[in-house]
Amino acid sequence: MRALLRLAGPLISAQLAHALMIFTDTLMMAMLGPKELAGGALGATCYFIFSIFCSGVIAAVGSLVAIRHGADDPAGVTRLLHNGLWLALLLAGISALGLNGLAPLLPYLGQAPDAASQAMAFLQPLSLALPGYLAFMALRGFTSAIGHPGPVMAISIIGTVTNFTINYALIQGWFGLPQLGLRGIGMTTALVSTAMALALALYIRVAPIYRRYPLHLGRPQRAEIRALLRLGLPIGGTYAAEQGLFTFATLCMGALGSVPLAAHQIAMQTVALAFIVPQGLSYAVTFRVGLHYGAGRLAMSRLSGHLGMLLGAGLMLLFALLFWLLPEWIIGLFLDRHDPAFAEIITLAVSLLAIAAWFELFDGLQSIAMGAIRGLNDGRLTLVLGLSGYWCVGAPLVWLLAFALGWGAHGVWWGLAAGLAVTATGLVLGFRWKTTRLQRSQDIEDKACLA
Repeated sequence: MRALLRLAGPLISAQLAHALMIFTDTLMMAMLGPKELAGGALGATCYFIFSIFCSGVIAAVGSLVAIRHGADDPAGVTRLLHNGLWLALLLAGISALGLNGLAPLLPYLGQAPDAASQAMAFLQPLSLALPGYLAFMALRGFTSAIGHPGPVMAISIIGTVTNFTINYALIQGWFGLPQLGLRGIGMTTALVSTAMALALALYIRVAPIYRRYPLHLGRPQRAEIRALLRLGLPIGGTYAAEQGLFTFATLCMGALGSVPLAAHQIAMQTVALAFIVPQGLSYAVTFRVGLHYGAGRLAMSRLSGHLGMLLGAGLMLLFALLFWLLPEWIIGLFLDRHDPAFAEIITLAVSLLAIAAWFELFDGLQSIAMGAIRGLNDGRLTLVLGLSGYWCVGAPLVWLLAFALGWGAHGVWWGLAAGLAVTATGLVLGFRWKTTRLQRSQDIEDKACLA
C-alpha cells in the first residue's frame, strides 16, 4: 500500500495540473468574449477527440515498461521508450493533419461559419501541441513505471503556472506583447507542451537514476511498435468509447433543453474533478501490477490490483458523501445561488449530484480495474467490457429512461450510473478471472518443469 501511495500521489497531482491547464485555457477564452468562447469550445472539443484516443495508445508505453522493468530487462525498457517516442510523433503528425483538415467539414456538421472560423484559429496552432503532449505522455509513462514519478509532478505544475502566466500576458498585452486572441491561447499551449516534453527528456538524460536507460531516438523497431499498438489501440478505443458515452449524454441533455444542458455541464464538471483521483491512481495500479507481472509474481499483481480498487473505492465514497451532504455548496462554486436567474439550473444540478453520489464508487472502480487489467498486458478485455457496459447498457438506458419513460435529465444520469456500474462490475470480475487464469497457467508450467 505504501508503494502504491508513493506512486499514486505524484501521478494524481500531475493529472490535477493537466486539468487546471485545460481550465485555464477555458478561462482565457471566456475573457476574450462569448464568440471566442463558443469557437474555442468547439475547437477544444475537436482536439480532445483526437488527443484522448492518442493518449490511450501512448498509455501502452508505461504498461509495457512496467512489465519489462519487473523482468529486470533494462534493454527492453529502453527500446520501448525509444519506440514509444517514435509512435507519439507519428500519431501527433497524423492527428495534426486531421485537425487542420476540419475547416471545410465543420460547416457541414451544422456549425455556424463564425464559430467554425474561430475554432480553426484556435486549432491550427493548438495542433502543434500534440507532438510535445504525446512525447511527454510517453516519457511520463516510462519514468513513472520504473518508480520515479516526482519529475512528472514538478514539470506538470510548472507547466500549468507558465501556461496561465503567458496566456494572461498575451490577452492583456503585457510588456508590449501582441493580443493574439484564440490563436495566442493555442500557441501558448503548444509552446508549453513542447517545453514540458523537452524538460522531462533533458532530466532523464542527465539524472544519474536513468543511467541504465540511455535516451536517444535511434531507428524505429517494428517489433516494439507492433507490441505498443497491440496493447495501445484497444486502450485508445476504450477511452474513446467512454468519452463517446458522455458526449451522447450531453447531446441528450441538449435535446431536453437549455436548463437541463446547463445543469448537466455544471454537475459534470464536478464529477470530472473528482475523477482525477481514480484516474491518477489507475496509472499507479497499472505500473504496480505490471511490475509484479513482469517479475512473475502473479499473487502480488493480484494483491496490487485489489489494494488499488479498495483504496479507490474508499476515496470515491468520500466524494460521494460530499455530493450527498453538500450539493448546494458545491454548485455554489460555479453559480451564484442568490441570483434568481440561476435558480432552476441550481435546483436541477443539485439533484443530479445526488445521483452522482450513487455512481461515484463505480466510476472510480471501473477506471482502476481497467488500469489493473492493462498491467497484465491485456487491452482487448477492457475494450470488450467497456464497449459492452458503455454502449450496450449505458447509452440505451440513457435514451430509454430520459425519453421513452419520461424521466428527463434524471433519466440521463441514471442511465450513466447503470452503464458505469455494469462496466465496473465486469472489469473487477475480469481482473480476477484474468489473474486466476494466469496463475493456473503458471502452476501448470511449474509442474511441467518439476516433472
